[in-house]
Amino acid sequence: MFKNRKSLFQKIGIFLAILGPGIITGSVDNDAGGITTYSVAAAIYGYNLIWTLIPSFIVLVVIQEMNARMGIVTGKGLADLIRENAGVKVTFFIFVGLLIADIGNTTTEFAGVAGSMEVFGVSKYISVPVVGFLIWFLVVKGTYKIAERIFLLFSVSLLMYVVSAIMGKPHWSEIGHSIIHPQFDVNTHSISMIIGIIGTTIAPWMQFYMQSSVIEKGLKMKQYKYTLIDIVVGCVATVVVAFFIMVACASTLHENGIQINEAKDAALALKPLAGALASQAFAFGLFIASIFSATILPLATAFYVCEAFGFEAGIDKKWDEAKEFYVLYTGILIIGAAIILIPNAPLILISLWTQVINGMLLPVVLVCMILLVNNKKIMGKYVNKPINNIIGWSAIAILIGLSVLLLALPMFK
Repeated sequence: MFKNRKSLFQKIGIFLAILGPGIITGSVDNDAGGITTYSVAAAIYGYNLIWTLIPSFIVLVVIQEMNARMGIVTGKGLADLIRENAGVKVTFFIFVGLLIADIGNTTTEFAGVAGSMEVFGVSKYISVPVVGFLIWFLVVKGTYKIAERIFLLFSVSLLMYVVSAIMGKPHWSEIGHSIIHPQFDVNTHSISMIIGIIGTTIAPWMQFYMQSSVIEKGLKMKQYKYTLIDIVVGCVATVVVAFFIMVACASTLHENGIQINEAKDAALALKPLAGALASQAFAFGLFIASIFSATILPLATAFYVCEAFGFEAGIDKKWDEAKEFYVLYTGILIIGAAIILIPNAPLILISLWTQVINGMLLPVVLVCMILLVNNKKIMGKYVNKPINNIIGWSAIAILIGLSVLLLALPMFK
């Protein structure tokens, strides 16, 4: 009995040591753009689009599992592998597009910082520069272990949305019925909203960050089962947070016929409906999510761009050891923060075009990933099993179909 107990504690210890990449990558999913999407969808359609979180969860688990396995087996980042197998020209065009999209994404995250702090009466001209500097200092002066612990704390902080949801006094029986039998008019707007909810779950940069973080942590195949648990826990946490964001907005905004354009509007609208605590919890969740993503996004971008073109990368390296990595990271942060500080900056337009670029590049990245993970020269005996390929290619086909449908919808209005 003592041996069994000791073995259990050892397994828990190993899991806690490995904990990080899956949960962090999954939690970053709920960034300012994702929170806005969930909030707007729930304000318009109530509980009736919550069911979309189920297919989102399945796709997220499948893609991230392949991603982590490839990183553990090869010890190389996804960008490295794409360059080695697709060539420099293809790599250049993919990564220029990704860089532009991620600058737009980072700008959106700083918009979330500005909006959430305005709920607490703090001007964006104070919050954005201060947060930008703190993020830069954490990455440039910190280590991977320190950064990872802070990121995990941020992940737990996102559960503040549970408070907002409960304060809104949701109707749980209606939620259950809406998941099983959703009712909404099928039109261009509802279809585009469904695409938005599913699409916000997976972003191109996530695949590169996940693989890089697995390598940075030095994980091996003997630890794979613990890594898989980490991934599943991260995906569950992602969907749970998204669920409570939608519940909070559906039970208050939708029931009172209040329409919103961004997550900040949801936080402000909650105050007279569910109380100051619900409003502040929602705003604080947006603030944490925005800081989290504003840190991870440019970090992931700097990782995969440097990997793709053979530069040293990693936050455990000193500035002189990875100068290109730190210069690129700093540049993305400065540009993203500076755009937010421009009076009347076209943030909605930036966000729209960012999502368009993401939508066009995501299938390309995922196809590259599936081809690589099935290459025996790269993966050896750890290539995908048939069921992995069926699910993986189906996910890609659905994503491409949704992207095409999204572009075609305006022609049918």
